Amino acid sequence: MLDADVIYIILELVIAVLAVLGNVLVCWAVCLNSNLQNVTNFFVVSLAVADIAVGVLAIPFAITISTGFCAHFHGCLFIACFVLVLTQSSIFSLLAIAVDRYIAIKIPLRYNGLVTGQRAKGIIAICWVLSVIIGLTPMLGWNKCTSEATNNSTKVNHIKCTDDRMMPCLFENVVTMDYMVYFNFFAFVLVPLLLMLGIYLRIFMAARHQLQLIELKAIQGEKCRSILQKEVHAAKSLAIIVGLFAVCWLPLHIINCFTYFCPLCPRPRPGSCTWPSSCPTAILWSTHLSTPTGYGSSDKPSGRSSGDTFWARRSICSRVGEATAPGLRCSPAWQRIPPSKLMDTPWICTQRKMPASSVMSKNSRENPA
Repeated sequence: MLDADVIYIILELVIAVLAVLGNVLVCWAVCLNSNLQNVTNFFVVSLAVADIAVGVLAIPFAITISTGFCAHFHGCLFIACFVLVLTQSSIFSLLAIAVDRYIAIKIPLRYNGLVTGQRAKGIIAICWVLSVIIGLTPMLGWNKCTSEATNNSTKVNHIKCTDDRMMPCLFENVVTMDYMVYFNFFAFVLVPLLLMLGIYLRIFMAARHQLQLIELKAIQGEKCRSILQKEVHAAKSLAIIVGLFAVCWLPLHIINCFTYFCPLCPRPRPGSCTWPSSCPTAILWSTHLSTPTGYGSSDKPSGRSSGDTFWARRSICSRVGEATAPGLRCSPAWQRIPPSKLMDTPWICTQRKMPASSVMSKNSRENPA
């Protein structure tokens, strides 16, 4: 019978390998296919890079810190903070993707002018810098670096370090709960999650409004409805990723709140694998598998070439600018919006008059004398 700690470590390592492989494929697909190198996918790659770092570094760090090994205080604190940096980067990347989609829905014709590749790269850099600052804040002094805290932690966890300058390395021994609750959770986890919730609600409300408009228009209603439904499906995949992140990480922060606001309440013994602050569960880390699976499910043909692994390029109303029926053409707005942004457009094909000579010429070809 395997020990619970051994099972936990095996699950963590399996998740780490899958997270690295899946997210490497995401980055590979975007790098190989120039059609996928658009603003939204820049943010997706940033999220994938954070998830790769989680698999390569954060999960091994979490396994190490869960054992309560003896370490110098600031070395243990850096390991704990590094996990927070990557988690915060994932949150900011998800928020950037949501804002990108929202801008494209509200002002699609100005989207390409407002959200350029250079601006997207700048936003990604800002997100990473903020993540490092927020995650490493305890290293600047907001921590438990006191001799009393070190002695108490040694006594509570029944671990005796041979070197007096070392201490049992557990998350709750080095990071204060007021930082985790007020600064990390309330300010930089809960607020972004609420913003993303509001943004995706607005996106789905806009989609519902467009479906109602399609019902009122007889012009290619079924075709535009099909296009819109595909893009709503893609938006649902994005929202599911956010939902998975929230469902898996909120319990940890809720436990931290109980620990901070009710210190006398019964709780599991620190250092055991039932205590998520010091031993993150496999469910919590499995959220970093959602990038390849979630974005892969947003398009049906996800198993074709590496370039089409996760997103299939689709066209609207046949090829851009090509007449789909006498008197019907897609709006020129489609020509300025890449196919990966189908969801970002008004979705309504417009009716335009074709020159009479063109219509007569077409009719003469269809009905020869």
